Amino acid sequence: MRKFLGLATCLAFASPGLAQAQAAGTRPPIDLGVLHAQVILDHLGFAPGILDGREGQSLVAALKGFQETRGLPETGKLDARTLHALHPYRALRPVRRLTLTEDAVAGPFVNPLPKDPVEQGKLTTLAYRDPMEKLAEMFHTTPEVLAELNPRLGTPKPGVQMIFPNALPTSRAYPESLRPDWRQTLHDLNVDANQPQGDRIVVDKSERTLRVYSGDRLVALFSATMGSGKDPLPIGRWKIQGADYNPKFHYNPELFWDVSDHKPKVLLPPGPNGPVGVLWLDLNKPHYGIHGTPEPQTIGRAESHGCIRLTNWDVARLSLMVKPGVPAVFQE
Repeated sequence: MRKFLGLATCLAFASPGLAQAQAAGTRPPIDLGVLHAQVILDHLGFAPGILDGREGQSLVAALKGFQETRGLPETGKLDARTLHALHPYRALRPVRRLTLTEDAVAGPFVNPLPKDPVEQGKLTTLAYRDPMEKLAEMFHTTPEVLAELNPRLGTPKPGVQMIFPNALPTSRAYPESLRPDWRQTLHDLNVDANQPQGDRIVVDKSERTLRVYSGDRLVALFSATMGSGKDPLPIGRWKIQGADYNPKFHYNPELFWDVSDHKPKVLLPPGPNGPVGVLWLDLNKPHYGIHGTPEPQTIGRAESHGCIRLTNWDVARLSLMVKPGVPAVFQE
């Protein structure tokens, strides 16, 4: 079964064990055809979530966004017309074999990472646990997927070759007005410097997506986690007030219904494994924002305390698309 007939057919095929694994009820192997579609969509700004070569709700949302912009039926599937629309981008290979540099596997790392906020507050950074977690975020995936792509890999070290989902950007020419540490974060997350500019975002509760518009034109779409039964998404019209890059986090138990108010307030250090990840986009509603996450695989599947949560690489990309004052519409 070929997912991408005529689209990089040397790589884009269903893995041989896919049907058997699905029939057995086990996790299916990586499908390079699906991964190819995910990589193309990721480059085009229709974020499919984790680049893992597997179908799921984030890929469905990304496909629907792409189909909308191409005037196609919004099936959320890799159907024939959608494959034809993706065909011009087939030169974007699904995977890249790269040699690790010293910078790519450099720390600091914190392992084990304490779960107690009081203990986290004693650290200087809430960094990645190890090189594999860092590399996974760099290539918009998870350590488990990297292990599947590199089954004989030992410890990632400089000079070692690895296979990665092709999340490499076309440009790293980030605005000089940005802080050096934030430009480094954008670099480490393989965020492309070339991003469309949005004048409005729409957070849709039913679709679990954050959409970016320029006028009436959809220019980007991200799967998102938003609210819960206890802390519902604040429906209404808000606006982005500003960005806090690599933020510290004021942990206040009084703001969390599932934490005892007797717990102490703590100022947590910055880092990709902090509660809000690498970025906080502040909204003109107290205590609400759009932010990253230390658990990218949970996006669209878990609950939040009312805020809008994206993967670290997606919220970093969003920060290049919007400016303070941009309206943020939250709808059912």
